Amino acid sequence: MTNTLPLKMNRRTLLGLGASAAAVAACPALAQGSDKPIRLILPISAGSGVDTIARAAAPALGKAFGQPVVIENMPGAGGITGAAAIVKAAPDGLTLGMVSNNHVINPAVFRKMPFDAINDITPISVVGATPLVLLANPKLPAKNVPELVALLRAKPGAYNYASSGNGTILHLAGEMFMDEAGVKARHIPYKGTGPMMTDMIGGQVELGVVALPAVQQHIRSGALRAIGLCGAQRSPAAPDIPTIAEQGLPNYAVEGWFAVIGPAKMQPADVLRVHDAVVAAFNSAEVREAMDRQGNVVRPTTSEQAASYFRSEAARYAVLVKKANVVVE
Repeated sequence: MTNTLPLKMNRRTLLGLGASAAAVAACPALAQGSDKPIRLILPISAGSGVDTIARAAAPALGKAFGQPVVIENMPGAGGITGAAAIVKAAPDGLTLGMVSNNHVINPAVFRKMPFDAINDITPISVVGATPLVLLANPKLPAKNVPELVALLRAKPGAYNYASSGNGTILHLAGEMFMDEAGVKARHIPYKGTGPMMTDMIGGQVELGVVALPAVQQHIRSGALRAIGLCGAQRSPAAPDIPTIAEQGLPNYAVEGWFAVIGPAKMQPADVLRVHDAVVAAFNSAEVREAMDRQGNVVRPTTSEQAASYFRSEAARYAVLVKKANVVVE
């Protein structure tokens, strides 16, 4: 399994983005394409990770756009309902969406899709990432990756790993671990992270991958044990937790990411205007501080980089979905 593609930009790109972002922040009128509010559709429920990110950034986004930003939660069908609304909107830059990994996972999971997740959108920016962490109930006799791999190899299929649902990024992150380590465990899908966490703490399931910001309190209290960070690098929010890669699985790397998209066929000027406003907002001191508190990492890409990243991630997850034999009618 190849590593997740890093969202990196060279110094020249970063300087260019910083200059354009500063220009938008200094002169909001540059971003004013209409007196109408910007509609930001979230294909997830209120209170989720992406929802928390979007609401923390909304005031700064409104300032950068020079227009109010109205957040609309449209959960359903694993994110397809909200994404369909984004796809069907007029490509005028007034309707945008914030999506996560599931946007590019869904085409491999669902037999029928009402739109093309790659070609029916305009990528604006993969704005940043949320660290994921492999957790264990503390009663499990494994404290790190080598001990966990040895335990799973000694008793193939004897232990369970939970996820927030079939085909979600948390499911595929667990599946990726099993594939990289050459071990087996039973997958137990839940309807959301809440019930999954309750049963992990209670010991009904032994393992699971969860977004780090959602579980830091449980790690600190000892209710759950961190086996390893799933990303390629340690998280500044939890620097003492080693990565899975540095514990013996060097090709393992996966993280949650969040991105801003628009409908297909947006005009280049609108794409640039929206991109610069998004970068300005997420590079603002207040949003970066909020992201640091949440444990998220801000590293916005260009529109072109986002398009390439979406394609590579879609191909990568399609392989995992096929291996795990995950299909939702």
